[in-house]
Amino acid sequence: MTDDSNRAIAASIVPLVGGAGNIASLAHCMTRLRLRLRDPGLVRGAELRALPAVLGVVEDDTYQLVLGPGVVARVDAELRALLDAGPASVPGDAPAGDPADGDGPDVDGPAAARGAEIRTALKRRNATPGKVLLRRIADVFVPLIPALIGCGIIAGLNGLLVNLGWVPALVPALTAISAGFMSLIAVFVGFNTAKEFGGTPILGGAVAAVIVYAGVARVEVLGEHLSPGQGGVLGALGAALLAVRVERGCRRWVPQSLDVLVTPTVTVLVSGLATLFALMFLAGEVSAAIGAFATWLLAHGGAAAGLVLGALFLPMVMLGLHQALIPIHTTLIEQQGHTVLLPILAMAGAGQVGCAAAVYLRLRTNAPIRATIRSALPAGLLGVGEPLIYGVSLPLGRPFVTACVGGAFGGAFVGLCNQLGTTVGSTAIGPSGWALVPLIQGSRGFVATLAVYTGGLLVGYLTGFAATWFFGFSRDMLAEPDGAPAAAPTADPADEPAPAR
Repeated sequence: MTDDSNRAIAASIVPLVGGAGNIASLAHCMTRLRLRLRDPGLVRGAELRALPAVLGVVEDDTYQLVLGPGVVARVDAELRALLDAGPASVPGDAPAGDPADGDGPDVDGPAAARGAEIRTALKRRNATPGKVLLRRIADVFVPLIPALIGCGIIAGLNGLLVNLGWVPALVPALTAISAGFMSLIAVFVGFNTAKEFGGTPILGGAVAAVIVYAGVARVEVLGEHLSPGQGGVLGALGAALLAVRVERGCRRWVPQSLDVLVTPTVTVLVSGLATLFALMFLAGEVSAAIGAFATWLLAHGGAAAGLVLGALFLPMVMLGLHQALIPIHTTLIEQQGHTVLLPILAMAGAGQVGCAAAVYLRLRTNAPIRATIRSALPAGLLGVGEPLIYGVSLPLGRPFVTACVGGAFGGAFVGLCNQLGTTVGSTAIGPSGWALVPLIQGSRGFVATLAVYTGGLLVGYLTGFAATWFFGFSRDMLAEPDGAPAAAPTADPADEPAPAR
């Protein structure tokens, strides 16, 4: 896709979200453009979802447009350039206060209407304090994902060179490149934490830097010397949160004339001492427990654990709870070089793809759903599942459950292989589906690891397809022209996916 195409996408988005003046801030992760809007009511959702570049829309505390890997970063850059240039640079930019056209679904029919109802209900439910906190913590780690991916792929390439004995002179350089970021990741976490929670970012980074400083080995706590890096990203998160609290307290009590000297000093000193003599030890124990538990779980109950994790991941994504796993993934990568959980959770996407294929073949008269599947399935194969979730399986009800069944069996397959000694992990977080292949790493070499991961995807596809084909439809769904029940469900759609009759 050319720069002109990305610029055109950005220009088409701005007026549909209420104009440049309605965008308070923007960011992006692997696949989504996240817009914080001053007035979400100005969004013209039906037109926004109709844009060919928009694979899906997630309405949360931020308005999220699913654009796909690669595209989202380029559109983000073009959008920032347009906003910096001013509203006049955006053709057709709607002024703030322009009435919204609503946020209706991008396809017609009862199934799409139910999808819109589900999204609205989920948005209300996702506003709870606990979920808001999880999203803010996730926002600390999301900006780190590109570096995790890049360094993870370089680490995998380096391992391949070591195993094959090729270009040995290049190995130390690649080791330094791939390991340098991970050795300082605590500093970046501290910086982002302070920024996200309203503190001075550089002070959060300064306090977190204590964790990776080599000289902490001379500090003794409870009769034991600390180790550089002890506590990892969890310790950095706690240290920066404490720094934010201390800084805010100083701002309230320190006279303005002394603020520039006293506030940074007190913030770094108090938070730094607490980090050295409490947080590093406590976070280190928690991090070690997470790593030990993940290893034990997959070694002794991998099949059962994979079954449960694969089954639950789509509902977790739907409710926003999957964001709680980001610090756990990062901790495992920091400790073990890879996270063994992500390849198992990725099987949920495989179940969703198999489910979508069955829906496409069974609902032959449902033109809107089939059009959605045709446009969303390639992205689903690469791990971008939101268009299929919100456009297909959730509105139909039963197929969402059968997609979870596919994810469960795919996860059980990968978990069983882990239990039998062929571990499969990912050196970074973010990608899923076939896009995860360059990042996989295991105990038996790349070929065996790839075979297990591919086998899990195939099991997920086939099980999701079969479960949906045989159990995903009622007679009413197959009889209706659009594949949806004739009557809307009476229960709150946020409670659970409403089963089709």
